[in-house]
Amino acid sequence: MTTPLCRGQFRSVLADPIRAVDQATSLPTLVLLQAERLGSRPAVRFKLHGWWQDWSWEDLSERMLAVAIALLADGIQPGDRIGLWSENRPEWLLADLGILAAGGVSVPAHAPLPAKQVVAQFEHAQVRLVIVSNAASAEALADWARQTQPPRKIVCFSETPRRVAEHWSVLVSRGWQQRSRFFSELARRIADLQQDTLATIMYTSGTTGDCKGVMLTHGNLLSNALAMLESVNLGPHTVVLSWLPYSHIYGRLVDYYLSLAGGFLLVLADSVDNLVEDLQLVQPTSFAAVPRVYEKILAACRHHDPDQQRRRLRQVFGARIERLNSGGAPLPVAICRAYWDAGLPLLQGYGLTETSPVVSFNRLEQNRIGTVGQALPGVEIRIAEDGEILVRGPNVTPGYWRNPEATQQALADGWFHTGDLGFLDADGFLTITGRKKDMLVLSNGKKVVPTELESLLLASPHIEQAVIHGDGKNYLTALIVPRRDTLQQLAQQHGLMKLPPEQLVQHPAVQQFFRQELDRLLVHQPPWEQIRKFVLLPQPFRVEAEELTVSLKIRRQFVLNKYRPLLDALYSESPGPQVETSPESPGVDAGGGFA
Repeated sequence: MTTPLCRGQFRSVLADPIRAVDQATSLPTLVLLQAERLGSRPAVRFKLHGWWQDWSWEDLSERMLAVAIALLADGIQPGDRIGLWSENRPEWLLADLGILAAGGVSVPAHAPLPAKQVVAQFEHAQVRLVIVSNAASAEALADWARQTQPPRKIVCFSETPRRVAEHWSVLVSRGWQQRSRFFSELARRIADLQQDTLATIMYTSGTTGDCKGVMLTHGNLLSNALAMLESVNLGPHTVVLSWLPYSHIYGRLVDYYLSLAGGFLLVLADSVDNLVEDLQLVQPTSFAAVPRVYEKILAACRHHDPDQQRRRLRQVFGARIERLNSGGAPLPVAICRAYWDAGLPLLQGYGLTETSPVVSFNRLEQNRIGTVGQALPGVEIRIAEDGEILVRGPNVTPGYWRNPEATQQALADGWFHTGDLGFLDADGFLTITGRKKDMLVLSNGKKVVPTELESLLLASPHIEQAVIHGDGKNYLTALIVPRRDTLQQLAQQHGLMKLPPEQLVQHPAVQQFFRQELDRLLVHQPPWEQIRKFVLLPQPFRVEAEELTVSLKIRRQFVLNKYRPLLDALYSESPGPQVETSPESPGVDAGGGFA
């Protein structure tokens, strides 16, 4: 049993004790307030050795303070950066809150990243200390940590050799033991936290591969969480099943910080692999995911009887579900309609790491499928002359860490330049049409927004992923990833069960099937938006292969460069193995030019 850290006494030393969440100036003061208000009510639920465990709001507050005191004992100063490389787990929450309470800056790295990239991010952020998940991660960073000047200390959530890292339990115990020595200093540091105090640096490669450290303040994060809370009409009964990685701003804000602001019960999913099982066990009222998850669940529930499909879909999410949130990537309209048709409100929003992240979202009472909703309270959206979406508000980053040129470029004229293209309708609903950098210009001068065509392709029940190519060329080509079940059905139909995937996707029968499917999907598009040739890939794009971001968006330039030889071959005079568009196909004349 841990010894309480006297929360009431602690709050009394704050210059202006807060009594409402909208008065909080930092995330730690928000936690302290909720501990006073909600006390023994459960705040966090997670599985430990196969059994569900709860931390109350009092537990969360006390553990946060213990971690913060341990960091003070280790010499962490206000503004010091601390790296955090781990999958979601309850200790991640404590590490993050403890870092912030100590006046430090949390620098999370995505768990699937290779050590080389993590080191590059931590080097750029100039971290003083690193917290990792397991022994393998500690070992991967050990040489780098020892060679730096001064050497970086590593703390590990799991058991690891003492020569490599200190165990998390040792650090937390030191916090309990040193509370009387550092308590006053910790109180001063929390009292000094203001809305413009830097809270985190989040590295985002985006879809172009340009890695930058986005700085977000306590005010950025608080304003976004509180504005969401004001708008979504979620009550104290809310149960959030959380699986999105906290190293990404979407899950960190929409699941984690929003739950802190609302006093909701945050339930950590056991694992991504067991997500459907956890949905059944937890019976959440609110659930957030990226479109890829909703696509996979819908595919697993597909049935020739629409009523049966709707029942299957509702059963996945349980009887208590009130809302589903989608973000991180574009949500295909057909997917969204299927959920609404099943009585499951699937609400799409829009945001970026630089905007903490939510810029706009659809509400239950104000929803337009195909849009990303209306602006968050306090957030302004403007469309530039070239169609770029500009954003201004308290959620917008002060800039990029150690990158003044990128900061000046992104925040020109007092507006954040998102790099996304879109338009606002008369009622303020925002529609995203693509990325400014992704715009393709064909050799005949015709402009193509690839994401629009890709959305049409992803409406097919047979296509899992797609990337359109053709900038500077005289026609479009594409990388297509077929759905696994479609490939299996085609293999059975044509007696190709013994072929490995690499050969199966090259078989003429499979190629012809997808040629016809592309023509069907694009039948209403103009000639220059027809896909003349394509490559079928046997395996989907993966985060581990650096082809997807952590929010499962395709890293377009990386993928195009990786498959450049295959794509270049589609523009050669030799026909190659791909099926070429027939003269009768829409938009292509017999001579191969555009009609």
